[in-house]
Amino acid sequence: MILTLNQMVEKVLSVKRKYRVAVAWAQDPYTIGAIHRTVSEGFTDATLIGRSSEIINTCRSEEIDENLFQIVEADDDSIASSMAVGMVKNGQADIVMKGLVGTDIFLKSVMDRENGLMLPGAVLSYVGAIQIPAYHKLLFITDPAVIPYPNLDQKVSMVSYAVDMAHRFGIPKPKVALIAASEKRGKHFSSSADYSTLVEKAEKGEIKDCIIDGPLDLFLACDKSSVEIKGIKTPVNGEADILMFPSLESCNPFYKALMLFARGELAGIIRGTEKPVVVMSRSESSVSKYYCIGLACLMV
Repeated sequence: MILTLNQMVEKVLSVKRKYRVAVAWAQDPYTIGAIHRTVSEGFTDATLIGRSSEIINTCRSEEIDENLFQIVEADDDSIASSMAVGMVKNGQADIVMKGLVGTDIFLKSVMDRENGLMLPGAVLSYVGAIQIPAYHKLLFITDPAVIPYPNLDQKVSMVSYAVDMAHRFGIPKPKVALIAASEKRGKHFSSSADYSTLVEKAEKGEIKDCIIDGPLDLFLACDKSSVEIKGIKTPVNGEADILMFPSLESCNPFYKALMLFARGELAGIIRGTEKPVVVMSRSESSVSKYYCIGLACLMV
């Protein structure tokens, strides 16, 4: 079982394979810094797509040898995104990664019906693995980035993606906590009905290889003593592996708070595509981007 993000990278390194990463609009120091680290450690090769002069200048200002990368000229962020996605589509790369390009422009290329990477009938969703000193294992979260207010079908896909990722980390039957403000079900919480249905689907075997319970608040999901104090019976029992939030508005501030105030590190990718898609905020550190690339390699 992989308990830390460094262990995740060690797992990737143990495969002894170089994964090919295509980066769209790659001329920012954090992205280049992360890619340089993965290339130097020997588990990726990289194609940097964007304004080549700016990419080279950024490399030199960061004291990075630009000859470590294939650099491809593109003078527009939309064109760079299409080129990066096209490399994955055509088998020239295993992973596509967003650089300085805006997320909406980048995902437009990913979701293009003819030349994009969407799986037929799939839901596009984001799953992240967060490492924080206060918790004894990694926490998988969904969805902090893509679906604002997921419906029931989307929630089923979100859970399935997160469970699949947890399996790759060596967790055979991950515990999924359906997060709400309270464990009490009622009309005041719009997610209650969907959460009940998700639990029923898991009990019927329609959602496989996991344990699901909810609604649960964060204490019941992640703190055993709170479960004992409240006297609540839940199979998650304060040992959640996966937290599914009712909305992007709740999940996004949660992960950002952990990163800002709890020394958290996040690795996350887009699911529902033919190959892993790395999308992070342009302000994220090179360390977080490095872990995202490592996760993408694990999920290829």
